[in-house]
Amino acid sequence: MTLQQLEYVIALDTTRHFVRAAELCGVTQSTLSTMIQKLEDELGARIFDRSAHPIVPTEVGALLIKQAQVILFNVRQLNEQIIAQKGSLSGSLLLAVIPTVAPYLLPGFISTFRKDFPDVSLKIVEMHTESIVEKLHTAGVDIAILSTPLDDPKLLEVPLYYEKFVAYISPNEPIYALEEVSTNEMPADHLWVLEEGHCLRNQVLNFCENKTHISMYEAGSIETLVKIVDLNGGYTVIPELHTDLLTEMQRLNLRKIVRPEATREIGLAVRHDYVREGLMNAVAGTIRQIIPSHMLNARLKKFAIRL
Repeated sequence: MTLQQLEYVIALDTTRHFVRAAELCGVTQSTLSTMIQKLEDELGARIFDRSAHPIVPTEVGALLIKQAQVILFNVRQLNEQIIAQKGSLSGSLLLAVIPTVAPYLLPGFISTFRKDFPDVSLKIVEMHTESIVEKLHTAGVDIAILSTPLDDPKLLEVPLYYEKFVAYISPNEPIYALEEVSTNEMPADHLWVLEEGHCLRNQVLNFCENKTHISMYEAGSIETLVKIVDLNGGYTVIPELHTDLLTEMQRLNLRKIVRPEATREIGLAVRHDYVREGLMNAVAGTIRQIIPSHMLNARLKKFAIRL
């Protein structure tokens, strides 16, 4: 068994197509197919079911793929530790971000990170928290930015910033007349929320009392929720950073939430065996330049991340 064979297996699992997997690895299809076949012969088990279209891993193959991802992850880390000892920050970084953070963070993050760390090959994927945690466990992503705490003993978390929630209320809604709203004044049957899978949905429902009845439509994005309120009435709850995307007229619909004040923590998460301290600090330092100072975690303002 070789690392190259494991890379071929991962590529085939990613693409589910021999030709595309070969192109991804920069080899011929026959080379990739032969190397995977040799690995299967060595193991005495099939890794992929070639009769399926597209091909899929067998039960044994799925277990091997998960372990192969971790092995290759650790090999990459070893290589990059050596690079770090030479005093340079380079290599690849696969960053995962939840959808309710991505619109506010990524535009500024990408431009700043590329400018400050031109030798790092940055790739960003947007996915829900459950998928991110699974990818972290299997070394499918390097670093994640999401709502914390996760309370997962397999992961290391670093708080980055704290974001308040605000109510976005239609002028036709009775609570629009209030200067600020408490959670017990927010009628659940007029509340528009995100669809299942968004951690923000659960956070909103947790601090809103009487949440047994909600409106008929569950949106896929915060921008959609705002538009629904504009055209259909009711209200929704949005993150503080989304307010920068609103028009001047729309900002008149915002109300502070009190008793209790609603806040979420956004943090950085990695596996406990992650060793690329320099890249973690590069990500955290970039966020420090983008997020307003009053929202930042106090320790992040003063200290670097130490593993």
